[in-house]
Amino acid sequence: MKILSPIASGNGAYIIHRLIAENLNNYHLCAYNPWLTTFPPALYAICRQGNPDIIHTTPDYSIFNKRKNTPLVLTFHNYVLDQYMSPYSSTLQRLHYATDLRFLTRKALKNATVLTAVSQFIANLVADDMKVEKKIRVVYNGIDENLFSPRKHARNGKIRVLFSGNLSRRKGANLLPEIASHLNPGIEIIYTTGLRATRKLPDHPALTNTGSIPYSEMPDLYRSTDILLFPSVREGFGLAAAEAMACGLPVVATNCSALPELVDHGRGGLLCAPGDTVAFANSVNRLAASASLRREMGEYNRAKVEKQFTVRRMVQAYNDLFEETLDKR
Repeated sequence: MKILSPIASGNGAYIIHRLIAENLNNYHLCAYNPWLTTFPPALYAICRQGNPDIIHTTPDYSIFNKRKNTPLVLTFHNYVLDQYMSPYSSTLQRLHYATDLRFLTRKALKNATVLTAVSQFIANLVADDMKVEKKIRVVYNGIDENLFSPRKHARNGKIRVLFSGNLSRRKGANLLPEIASHLNPGIEIIYTTGLRATRKLPDHPALTNTGSIPYSEMPDLYRSTDILLFPSVREGFGLAAAEAMACGLPVVATNCSALPELVDHGRGGLLCAPGDTVAFANSVNRLAASASLRREMGEYNRAKVEKQFTVRRMVQAYNDLFEETLDKR
């Protein structure tokens, strides 16, 4: 069995497909520059090597990777074509989502042999918004729990709260200055600029910009902080939340999209209404004031990752799916 995975580099989906390739024999990753998607027909010319038994990729540009008589397995890592996302998208993004990307996604759904999604939320959303009748199987993303592991010793000093992600409205980065203004003294928010490091947030004494952090350095960054702050309004899965959980951090996140599937409110973290900056700040203040609560929630999160979100479980689920697909063919 040979699986080929053509996928754009530099995003969460690429990280997941690379993990599969590293842990599953005969799974071959074919990464390409995401700028090629500005002219999708160019994708016809890449990732054509060999004769794979299955193509596994994301829906958006999959019709340019499809091959005759080869099963096409698609994974929805996120979904942004519904009206809810309109206020969180630029004018060009809204145009792109309403025209070519919606058209290409519909074509992908018609050509797909098997559909998967990385959370139940995304599976339900795609089925509802696209009126999909095919079954969408949920395969949760996996975290390398050996790489992302808790620190061995307790931290002292100022409470460090991490925001990890692109500085976009979708990620809730615009809320950080207001959240920071409601934090108690002795708490600072450390924020990354993500993969699109083109700007920074307004200066604030409780905000510290770390810039763009290589993925290989993220485990150490998680371990150098005490709490993950994740005010995102749309997550297909919530990779940063799962990585922080694996590192034994409590998570303050938005009570929407896939995040409640990861963060158990009151046990592994605290969930807040979208955009409620006071609630986010109060939740951070509550955790900052109690080392024992942070420790209990962090231990709970680590145990949940080990039970539900490991690379081994994810790879086994995809391997079973691929074998089942070939058996049916």
